Amino acid sequence: MKKRSTQSSLSRLLTLALFGMLAMGACKSKKKVAAAPEPAPVEEAAPAPAPAAPQPSAEEVAVGKLENYFNSVANSSNTDTANRTITEAMGMFSNQDTPVLIVIYEENGIKDYDEPTTINKYLNYLKDTKKNLNFISDIRLDNNGRVSELELRRKK
Repeated sequence: MKKRSTQSSLSRLLTLALFGMLAMGACKSKKKVAAAPEPAPVEEAAPAPAPAAPQPSAEEVAVGKLENYFNSVANSSNTDTANRTITEAMGMFSNQDTPVLIVIYEENGIKDYDEPTTINKYLNYLKDTKKNLNFISDIRLDNNGRVSELELRRKK
């Protein structure tokens, strides 16, 4: 019987030693952990402002508005609506006799124009035909920002 008790004591002792060694191996150094210096604050660069889109020129704004007016007059459902749009569009011109030139042919920088007309006649033409076949190719503004001359070309 003594043999068994020696064996069981020995196995218990070895088991305890094994756990003790594992426990000691798992422990880290007993030195106090010094507080790690905080990293220097990184200054984030302010996001660069997005490059501002170039502001459209007065001519570009006028062209956009006039194209909308021309399409509105041509596509209006009745004469009263077309007449109101024409009256509103006329406010953009220096006078109702502002020349409108329609380029019918161009070669080597030399332009051939259709018979000159006025903006009043052209807007009424759009109202009558209900077709806007031209686009604005050149526009001239006076000192007050009103259209003083308009050049149109045929849409392709």
